[in-house]
Amino acid sequence: MEEEADKTTQDAMTILIAAGEARDECRQAYEAMAAGDMAQAQEKIDAADKKIVEAHHVQTDHIQGVFRGEPQEYSLLFSHAQDTLMTIASEIVTVKNFYKVFSAMDERLKKLEETHE
Repeated sequence: MEEEADKTTQDAMTILIAAGEARDECRQAYEAMAAGDMAQAQEKIDAADKKIVEAHHVQTDHIQGVFRGEPQEYSLLFSHAQDTLMTIASEIVTVKNFYKVFSAMDERLKKLEETHE
């Protein structure tokens, strides 16, 4: 029983760390967009995607353990980790949408500047 709790805690912490790193990458993507560095913003979005996929794989493997017959108890920490994962996954969707908008605006501004040179 204690071994299952330890694995659940370890999985929850892995999810929280990876999701937190993804959130930080999103913040840096916003900062890059605000500075007009769209290439850097895309790199940060890609990094956020990798981190959230890492967290999602841990969550999925943990949940599939139930179907493999592994005993599991309810864990408030794991529930919190899942909630954090979902929230940050949503933040990544939002930063990607902002990226599309700012990229389009950046292209339009560049075209305007070219016509006024």
